[in-house]
Order: sequence, then C-alpha cells, then structure tokens
Amino acid sequence: MRAPDVDLALLCAAVQEAGEIAMRFWRRKPAHWDKPDNGGPVSEADLAVNERLHRLLRDARPDYGWLSEESTDGPERLKAPRCFIVDPIDGTRGFINGEDTFSIVAGISEGGRMIAGAVWLPALERLYSAHSDGVALFNGTPIQASTTAQPDGARVLTTAPNMAASHWPGGIPDLKRSFRPSLAYRICLVAEGRHDAMITFRPAWEWDIAAASLIAERAGACVTDARGGALRFNGPDPRAQGVIAAPPTLHSALIARTRSPS
Repeated sequence: MRAPDVDLALLCAAVQEAGEIAMRFWRRKPAHWDKPDNGGPVSEADLAVNERLHRLLRDARPDYGWLSEESTDGPERLKAPRCFIVDPIDGTRGFINGEDTFSIVAGISEGGRMIAGAVWLPALERLYSAHSDGVALFNGTPIQASTTAQPDGARVLTTAPNMAASHWPGGIPDLKRSFRPSLAYRICLVAEGRHDAMITFRPAWEWDIAAASLIAERAGACVTDARGGALRFNGPDPRAQGVIAAPPTLHSALIARTRSPS
C-alpha cells in the first residue's frame, strides 16, 4: 500500500488541475439547477470538475473506492481498502453567485480514518493539505490551530440557527460569529488559526468534511461530530451528525455547553 505522502501528492495535483476547470465557469453564469429532495444547487461546473477528478484519481488508483457528491453512490466503495472522498465544488451556491471562497476537496480514507486530504481554493490560490504522518500545511507552510480555551469571545464560524437555545442546554456561548459558504474551508480556517472553532449541528456529508477534518487534526484541533463522537469515514450512510472543530480545551468547553448541567 502506498505511503500517505504519496497519495497526498496525487490529491494536491488533482485538485489544482481540476481547479482550472472550475475557473473556466466562475463568474461566467454557469448553468445550474436544484437537485431533487432539497439537495441544494448543482452547476455544470460541478459536473465538469467531478469528471476531471474522477479521471485523474481513479486512473492513478483504480483499486480505490469512490465517494463524490456528484457521482451515483454504490456499495463497491465499502469493500475497497482505500476510498477517495470528493466534493468537486464545496460552496456551490457561493460559486454560482461569483463568490471567491468555494473550494475543491479530495481526501482518502482507510479503515474509517482519513490518511490524506487536500482543499484547494482556486480563486484565492490557497491550498490546505495534510497526511496522517505529517503536519498540516497552507501553501506548503505548516499551520497550527489557535490556543483559545474559552467559548465566550471565541471567533467561531457558524450560522445563526446553530446558536438556538435548544442546542445549548448548558448555556449559549457569547461567540464572535462569522461564516463562509464552503464547509471544508471553514474547517481549514480553524486549522490555520484564523478562527477558533467551526460548529454545525446539521448532518454533514462526508465529502464536505473528510479532507478538512484531517487537516484540522494535524494542525492540533479536535474534530468530532456535534455530540463529541469520533468521526468515521466511508460508511454506508456517508453523513456525520454535525461537526465541531476547535482546539482541544475549547472543544471540550463547547461540548460541555451542548449538554444539560448535571
């Protein structure tokens, strides 16, 4: 089996090449439509990027499984020793609107854990990456999560609905709240220390969080589901029950606020 750093090099090259496809559509009014069952928007750019990533990655690693937001899922990936987990464009709505914080995301799982991940923001030329034996990198330079320990005053990427009292029986934290459309980018901003935490209580698809969760962990953050449970990847149902990413002490404090006082 290939070393994680070798697989990471493949991912980094692939997301950057696929980014060239995305940029051909960006701010050029790409065709787009809504997926069935309130599945959110998809554009012709998503499909074109997905096709390029599939060719680049599966041609190089035909024995790996494939899980992508824009591909039909099947049980074959569950039997593969490793699996690509891909979001061709994370933040499609923002991409359609001409915003520059969309990302192209690719990771590789093995035995339920992530071993390599890359998140590329082509409009901003920002590459976040990590493998399971190395440090987290931003454009090739090591990054580290913040050392913030207390929820009150923490810089947190989340939406207003996540601050509803029903989510915080231990007391709503007084956060400095902001937002970015791409979930993967939000987690990477925690890895970089530009924000202290990222919170979502909504179910999160693996392709949105898999690569970035490894990057944040290798930067020293703790990344779990919204109840504090460990994340597992390439599962039959590729969703996590929310995500909280934060430095360990802050993470523990946030999880405590989500539980009723004893």
